[in-house]
Amino acid sequence: MYAPERQQEILRLAREAGRVDVLSLAARFQVTAETVRRDLTALDRAGLLRRVHGGAIPAGRLGFEPDLPSREATAGDEKDRIAAAALTELPAGGSVILDAGSTLARLADRIPVDTALTVVTHALPVAARLAGHTGIDLHLVGGRIRHRTRAAVDAWALRAYAEIHADVLFLAANGFGTTAGLTTPDLSEAAVKRAAIAAARRVVLLADSAKAGQERFARFGSLADVSLLITDTGLDPADRAAIEAAGTEVVLV
Repeated sequence: MYAPERQQEILRLAREAGRVDVLSLAARFQVTAETVRRDLTALDRAGLLRRVHGGAIPAGRLGFEPDLPSREATAGDEKDRIAAAALTELPAGGSVILDAGSTLARLADRIPVDTALTVVTHALPVAARLAGHTGIDLHLVGGRIRHRTRAAVDAWALRAYAEIHADVLFLAANGFGTTAGLTTPDLSEAAVKRAAIAAARRVVLLADSAKAGQERFARFGSLADVSLLITDTGLDPADRAAIEAAGTEVVLV
């Protein structure tokens, strides 16, 4: 396979899955990792992909939204580390909101069964993981369920969040940065995230580094709304410095 043909296939895979990684591509095309890195660099320079730690993601896709299985399969190791680190931010005997997202579902998986906690969520995958926890007082926010994310949206969800005030919100985003703020592809999900931010005393953003600098269609907040960002070590040092300068604490795992 010639380099242009391989690069076209890499671009197709990135657009379908939302992300590609160097090692998987090298195995798929039976080439060296260095060859794949050169391909990704060429696609990055052409403005078609954006290089991130270990791979690349599609560039300029404001409306792109991978489905739930694709999200769960992307950056799994990074999300596991982020979720594990987030456990230390759970308020003992307090109340939390768990947003919709694959990293949040991983956090729910790790909450000990005997934890004494009040949990509010509009995400079906999160609720399913916590329904059997006897120590957790679980509240499921209702509304129209978006099939792509299995999350409740629209008026019912917004009304529910207007009625509570939780200690901590664990938040997800498809993109974050000091310029674009917090973004997601869907306006209805953005509205629920905005309501959840208003319903919490403290906001902890859980997001892998591939989402840094990404800008999606719907903006629902800024990093000024976030007390703490937990992300992976792939975050660019310049991005970290800018985020911390804006007043948000950053933890790399």
